[in-house]
Amino acid sequence: MKLATWNINSLKVRLPQVLDWLAANPVDALCLQELKLTDDKFPLEAFTQMGYHAVWAGQKTYNGVAILSREPGSAMVRNIPGMDDPQQRLLAVTLPSPAGDVRVICAYCPNGQALDSDKYVYKLDWFRQLHGWLAEEMKSYPRLALLGDYNVAPADEDVHNPAKWVGQVLVSEPERVAFRALLELGLTDSFRLFDQPEKSFSWWDYRMFAFRRNAGLRIDHILLSQPLAQRCVACVIDKEPRANEQPSDHTPVVATLDLA
Repeated sequence: MKLATWNINSLKVRLPQVLDWLAANPVDALCLQELKLTDDKFPLEAFTQMGYHAVWAGQKTYNGVAILSREPGSAMVRNIPGMDDPQQRLLAVTLPSPAGDVRVICAYCPNGQALDSDKYVYKLDWFRQLHGWLAEEMKSYPRLALLGDYNVAPADEDVHNPAKWVGQVLVSEPERVAFRALLELGLTDSFRLFDQPEKSFSWWDYRMFAFRRNAGLRIDHILLSQPLAQRCVACVIDKEPRANEQPSDHTPVVATLDLA
């Protein structure tokens, strides 16, 4: 079973790139973030023609998430239960597998903007709400995968130049504490289960030739509960789509699970 995540930064703009990537990488589930379109504009037919089912939560101009899957999902949840939040940032579905049901959660975590911003306060609260809900969710779904753009680089090794990022969002200690709190629930950063090349990143700014210089951050993650982490045989960052014309500033992350 292959699970992937990709912040596509406008599905309207980059739909052809998503379709091309899926044709070359027929994963079992792809979690998309930053759709930036309303529900009625979601291109369902394009994915149906490729053999994918889809659930989505859209929002005009900002945010928006979707899960594309080979098998239809069940028990869908839209947004964090109990959190009064108009921003469309989370979807969850249950997918079948040979090892039993797998709970797949697609999350677009807030950016935070700046450490002195109200958006930073919102970000930390969003993570707290996510943590509380996941603690309950994992009781019902022992096989759980949380995929998405976390907008957190967990450690300095996930930052191209840590000294230049001091005092900024994505790397602050409270954000990293929030990320570690998710791991303490019993989740594992699948990318770090394996030896990886140094300077492995999933996001590069559009400015200053950042991708060409590999001046990036690793902020897109696939966290797995222990029953899935034990069956994870690979996790890679696919940098190729970032070299496309008019690319997203993020690139896909793919985890492979041996659930046979």
